[in-house]
Amino acid sequence: MTDLDLRLARTHLVGIGGAGMSGIARILLARGAQVSGSDAKDSRTVLALKAQGAHIGLGHEAWHLDQVPGGPTAVVVSTAIRPDNPELVAAQKRGITVLRRAEALAALMSGHRVACMAGTHGKTSTTSMLTVALQHCRLDPSFAIGGDLNESGANAHHGSGGIFVAEADESDGSFLVFSPSVAVVTNVEADHLDHHGTVDAYVAVFDAFVERITPGGVLIACADDAGSAALADRAEAAGVRVRRYGRAATGENDAQILGYEPADTGGRVTLRLPKQLADNGSTDPITVDVAVAGEHMAANAVAALLAGLELGAPLDGLSAGLAAFGGVRRRFEFKGQTRGVRVYDDYAHHPTEVAAQLTAARPVAGEGRLIVAFQPHLYSRTRLFAEEFAEALALADHVVVLDVFGAREEPEPGVSGATVAELVRLPEGSVHYEPSITDAPKHLAALARPGDLVITMGAGDVTMLGPEVLAELDREPGA
Repeated sequence: MTDLDLRLARTHLVGIGGAGMSGIARILLARGAQVSGSDAKDSRTVLALKAQGAHIGLGHEAWHLDQVPGGPTAVVVSTAIRPDNPELVAAQKRGITVLRRAEALAALMSGHRVACMAGTHGKTSTTSMLTVALQHCRLDPSFAIGGDLNESGANAHHGSGGIFVAEADESDGSFLVFSPSVAVVTNVEADHLDHHGTVDAYVAVFDAFVERITPGGVLIACADDAGSAALADRAEAAGVRVRRYGRAATGENDAQILGYEPADTGGRVTLRLPKQLADNGSTDPITVDVAVAGEHMAANAVAALLAGLELGAPLDGLSAGLAAFGGVRRRFEFKGQTRGVRVYDDYAHHPTEVAAQLTAARPVAGEGRLIVAFQPHLYSRTRLFAEEFAEALALADHVVVLDVFGAREEPEPGVSGATVAELVRLPEGSVHYEPSITDAPKHLAALARPGDLVITMGAGDVTMLGPEVLAELDREPGA
């Protein structure tokens, strides 16, 4: 970690167009800092940052460090940047301070009251819900999220309210540089074993994260998740103040979920708040409307509500914000409807996430069939969780499995989309392996009929397919 004040630094971000890096760039630019960077290709994000004043080169070349007079005084990299990246190598040779993305974000949090949302699943949605809820309370938080809010289209903002809300990523352990006063852990379930190696090591990093909570701070944990509940017990035994939420949360300091009713594309959750946080100290049940579908999203909303109350926001304002929350890009994002077929896109790339989103989508589909196009993410994850993916995908009526999006990994012999497709237990003709992403839109359009709901799902380039599926549906038969 460094004491470098990034507001006074000339900062260069390698891979500036990425979800995390672009957020840091936005906040720096809003604070008046000089920002340069590079990215592999042009994009809407890159163009927006250029319009805000960032100097950005395409490709990765050492000379990109010299886009700002005097060159950078700090270079920020993400875990996706390889050690032989020309800009990173040049920065090291020049003796320029090199920061990991999380270290840069932690530096930007300085002087704020920090709320961090962590967990294997749901952290982007929970971070987004809390941000929008605080905005409805006119508290203008700074925020950094791993996805774009539908309300503003942005993933980060420099606010004036003295609160900083951030998504805390456990995938590489980098969230251990944060020091939150409010920490939410939605769940703890084995993932990212390509980095952590073992389940025990993955669990241990959450314990280390809880140790980072500032004195007098609070851990907000889901009592319905075994991993999160166990973490809460260990934290409480170590003297950390804990609030639990969920159906299994029954303590006097907890928020107990009493019921959930789906409604249109959202839902309504009934809960009982701790008397210290409830209006007038009442423990009478209250209802909160949630504008996104699924009981898992309602649980995330309760976590966000608790975090907002801990930050001093009023209950009425937080509730209004959660009811108005418009969602996050790629979290059951509606892409369009044509010929009676609705198309959505979702980021789910872990079996638990896939199962939760398909369960939430079922009442939205109504009498129509649920068709999912799933793109496995990472060869290691596909190999480790193939059976779990197959079980989750069986919640749909028709499944099209694409080939693996390898991202940072090299292909593994014998591991492909077929590894998952062959295990899905649905009636004959309901499961399809489509190795060509180019042919997938035609395949999906041919399967769909009026009333059906189609979801493109995964963490890779499957997100591009929604508009193409709609275009295929719009074509005249035989065209």
